[in-house]
Amino acid sequence: MIKMAKEVATKNAPNAVGPYSQAVQVGNTLYCSGQIGLDPATGKLVSANVVDQTTQALHNLQEVVKTAGFKLDDVVKVTVFMANVADFSEINKIYDQFFGNAKVLPARSAVGIAGLPLGAQVEIEAIASKS
Repeated sequence: MIKMAKEVATKNAPNAVGPYSQAVQVGNTLYCSGQIGLDPATGKLVSANVVDQTTQALHNLQEVVKTAGFKLDDVVKVTVFMANVADFSEINKIYDQFFGNAKVLPARSAVGIAGLPLGAQVEIEAIASKS
């Protein structure tokens, strides 16, 4: 049986800044596009501060996951892209506030890169799965 892909979109997270979906669900798996620290109401970065941007990016991710009927506990893989690897410990503190109480912590990769869309300091993508 071929599983159909279903687009997931919410106004509680920023609109995509390019030709992609906020998330795509295939069966019991949800593939979330990277979220940056954009305020959904204004479409602008919440601040230049990496802590504020990380908090907003994770809140945005949480809203996308929730819209699809998943929870953060369903997240099995996270990739964090950061413009400055020196920010990793600050990003990690905020990440822990969102995922620290999970039954099973998601697998995670953290990648330092040269730049992100709209001058963001951090971008976070995830894959969630439920039975």
